[in-house]
Amino acid sequence: MSDVKGDLFYNRVGGDRIESRQVDELIGLARGLIADGHINQAEVEFLQKWLAANVEISDQPLIRLLYKRVNDVLGDGIADDDERAELLDTLHSFSSTNIELGEVLKPTSLPLCNPAPDLVFPGQRYCFTGTFNFGQRRDCERVVVERGATAGGLAMKTNVLVIGAYATESWKHSTFGNKIIQACDWRDQGLPISIVSEQHWRRFL
Repeated sequence: MSDVKGDLFYNRVGGDRIESRQVDELIGLARGLIADGHINQAEVEFLQKWLAANVEISDQPLIRLLYKRVNDVLGDGIADDDERAELLDTLHSFSSTNIELGEVLKPTSLPLCNPAPDLVFPGQRYCFTGTFNFGQRRDCERVVVERGATAGGLAMKTNVLVIGAYATESWKHSTFGNKIIQACDWRDQGLPISIVSEQHWRRFL
């Protein structure tokens, strides 16, 4: 067995301890990166290097998801303003001490429409918030536009707010939690806005 394979085997055997350390390190790293409310190009590249060093010894799906997302962001070598803002939102979700990495947020902890409505696309306006299995927010927006909808920021004319599959139980204190709370307020006032999970939305694609 080569040294590399031996290290990987050892890491798998000691996986629980290693993953616990990784989670602690990632939470600390996320807090450091978001401390000033911004994330720059150098910080995105630093995060990519940390993830690259940890992803091969991790069974945490959210670490793998974040690694893929950062690689997508840096695919053209530049993290633009929108990409950095989205990544900042994602890192906010990592920074809670109550985070359960790799767990899909239980639908009962979110103010989703119950029963969840059937979704259509032509003539509808969609807004996406949170971290998605499907891809980056712009990927989600693209597929609904291809089906005849429009997509953008949350507004009173938004028809559907879609919440990404990964989040934390402390979503109300996250940056994307403000959108969810605002959408709830509008829904309570009688505006025809639906709040659905990523899983529900994907059934209609």
